[in-house]
Amino acid sequence: MSVKFIHTADWQIGKPFARIEDDNKRFLVQNQRIKTIESIAAEVEKTNASFVVVAGDLFDSNTADKPTVSAACSAIGKIKVPVIAIPGNHDHGGPGSVWQQDYFLQEKEQLAPNLTVLLEYEPFEIDDVVIFPCPLLRRHESQDCTAWLRDDHIFQSFQGKTRLVLAHGSVHGFTSESDGEEGPTESNRISIENLPMSEIDYCALGDWHGGKKISEKVWYSGTPELDRFPKSGSHNPGNILVVEASRNKEPVVEIVQSSKLQWSSMSYHFAKDDDLDLFQKELNQLIESRANEDLLRLILSGSLGIEAYSKLVNILDTLEARLLRLKLSNQTMIAPTDAEIEGLTQRSNDPVLSMVANQLVNKLKNETDPDPVTATALRELYGAINQRGAV
Repeated sequence: MSVKFIHTADWQIGKPFARIEDDNKRFLVQNQRIKTIESIAAEVEKTNASFVVVAGDLFDSNTADKPTVSAACSAIGKIKVPVIAIPGNHDHGGPGSVWQQDYFLQEKEQLAPNLTVLLEYEPFEIDDVVIFPCPLLRRHESQDCTAWLRDDHIFQSFQGKTRLVLAHGSVHGFTSESDGEEGPTESNRISIENLPMSEIDYCALGDWHGGKKISEKVWYSGTPELDRFPKSGSHNPGNILVVEASRNKEPVVEIVQSSKLQWSSMSYHFAKDDDLDLFQKELNQLIESRANEDLLRLILSGSLGIEAYSKLVNILDTLEARLLRLKLSNQTMIAPTDAEIEGLTQRSNDPVLSMVANQLVNKLKNETDPDPVTATALRELYGAINQRGAV
C-alpha cells in the first residue's frame, strides 16, 4: 500500500536576515517563512498528503524566542495532518534546546498538537508507515547519525510497512560548505552507502538548501523559502517534495515550487550612455511591477557620462525603496561626454567655475583608480549649473 507525504526541511524560522537594514523590510522577509508554512498546508490539501516530514532546522536556532515559537506553532497547527520533525544542526536537540523548553511544549500542545518532534533514535509508527529518525543532538556531530540503521535486523519487525529514514546532514559531494552555510566542516556526515537501502523505501534529508536527488530513494528537499542569492550548478532551492512511497518500490517524487520571494542576481556593463535605457529595460523585466517581493544582487561596471550617471543614481534610489534588499556593487565610473566637458570648462562668463571644472576633469582623467569624491564633485557641479539654466 502506497503513502503520499510531503518532504520538507530547513525552514529556519526566526532567521535574522541581519543584512537587511530596514526593520520593516526585514520583518517582511522573516514573516514570509511563516507564510510558506501556510503554503505547505495548502499543498497538503491539494495532494491529499497523509503527513509532513521536516528533516531538521525547523527553527534557525535552538534558543528561538517566544514570539518565534508561537508563530511557528500557530502556522504548523493549521496543517491538517501530522507534522513529524527532527532537530537539525541549527535547532539541535541537546540539553536546554528549544524542544525541551516549557514555552515550546506549552505552545505545541495548545497551537500545534499535530506536531511530533523525534528526539530519540527509535522507530516511530504512523498508520502503515515507519519513520526511522536520525536527529542531531549536537550542532556538530562527529558520528554518523544514521549509524544505528546499519543493522538490517532493526527493520524486521515492520514487514510490509513503508520505511522512511529522516536525517539531517551532509552526504558525499553535498555539504554545508558547498551550500555557503558555515564554512568547512567534517561534522554531520551521513554515509548513505553504508545503509541497507534494500530495507528502506525513502530517505528524506535536510541541510543542503537546494533540492537534490542523490539517488532514486534519497533526496534533499531544500529550503521551501529562498534565503540567499542564487548559486550556479545544481542548486535548486525554494521547493517542497510531494512523495509517494511504498514497500519495495521506487518512490515517485514531485518537485513543487513553494518560495514566494524572488532572490535574483544581475550584472551589467555600461559601454555608452545609451546602455542606460537597455539596463532599465532588463531591470523592468526582472522586477516587473512588484514591490517588497524581491531581493537583488546587482553588479555594475563600465562608464557613463555625468547626466547619464545621475539618471543611474535615481534608478538605484528607486530600487532601494522598491526592493526588500539591494546588494549593490557599483563600479561604474563617470566619464564626461565631450559636450559635458565643453559645457563645464569653456565658460567665458564664469572663469572661476571653468577653472574648477578643468581641475576636476583632468584629475578624473589622470587617475588610474578614480576617486569617487572627484566624480561626485564633478556631478554635483554639473547639476548645479543645470539648475541655474546655464547649460
